Amino acid sequence: MLEYFASLNGAALLRACPGGIAQGLIWGIMALGVYMTFRMLDLADLTVDGSFATGGAACVMLIANGWNPELALLIAFLTGLVAGAVTGLLHTKLGIPAILAGILTQISLYSINLNIMGKANQAINVNATVLRITSNANLLWRTIVIVAVCCVALISVLYWYLGTEHGSALRATGSNGAMSRALGINTDTMKIVGLALGNGLVALSGGMLSQYQGFADVNMGRGAIVIGLAAVIIGEVLAEAIIGKRLNFWLRLLFVVIGSIVYYLVYVFVLWLKFPANDMKLLTAIVVAIFLAVPYLQKMRKSSFHHAGVRARAQQKGGDR
Repeated sequence: MLEYFASLNGAALLRACPGGIAQGLIWGIMALGVYMTFRMLDLADLTVDGSFATGGAACVMLIANGWNPELALLIAFLTGLVAGAVTGLLHTKLGIPAILAGILTQISLYSINLNIMGKANQAINVNATVLRITSNANLLWRTIVIVAVCCVALISVLYWYLGTEHGSALRATGSNGAMSRALGINTDTMKIVGLALGNGLVALSGGMLSQYQGFADVNMGRGAIVIGLAAVIIGEVLAEAIIGKRLNFWLRLLFVVIGSIVYYLVYVFVLWLKFPANDMKLLTAIVVAIFLAVPYLQKMRKSSFHHAGVRARAQQKGGDR
């Protein structure tokens, strides 16, 4: 045991943290997209695993063909919009359950991504392209600042949009679809718009990650939905614990990104502890399960009905004795 702890290098952990922060910010944009569908529309959208890779594939191929990297990110966002809209149309117009519609689109995107790239992965020629978002150790803090500014800008735009009449209709659709229809809201349109926006953000994040790591892979989105949900849940739990009753919607969105950063810092920490990389998916599932359980357990602890049940069981045991 002493040999194990002696083998750990604290300086290596500190050197790895900026990379974890950068990746957390990039995945935080993806988590905002998951938040749009998971919290705003109350839909489990599995399109995410496919649209994330689609954004990365489109971005890399455009850059390889001489496009400006920033413009390539815009196109990546648009590809995500299309993917999300397809899922929305399958769900609303063809009556396919949302989770199955997402799976169908995700499977289709796998083949589409292969056709976009021509093979399973494509790399960016970093010597021929000036990238603002890069994992280059000398430019890492610049990357962190750029992505952080993008996150704040996106959060502000989402906060503004969801406060408009159209955005309020979208939120109402997720909260109570039957009442929304009774009020004259076209809930089908709202679902399509929400799924499109959510996947647009996911694809934008995929484009950023492909620039950061210098390549796109057809499997780069595998498990993205789990990471997105982990970021959302971790962010919500931290927000409730730190801000409490003063928590407003803008801060909720901000804490989704913070949740993603925390997740990746935990990821970096676990790798630093020399855990097998093959176990990281298991760790992710455990972390998500713990953070999902915390709000429920807190609510049960505060519930008067729960306390009454505990007292009743205690009295019954005392009477049996």
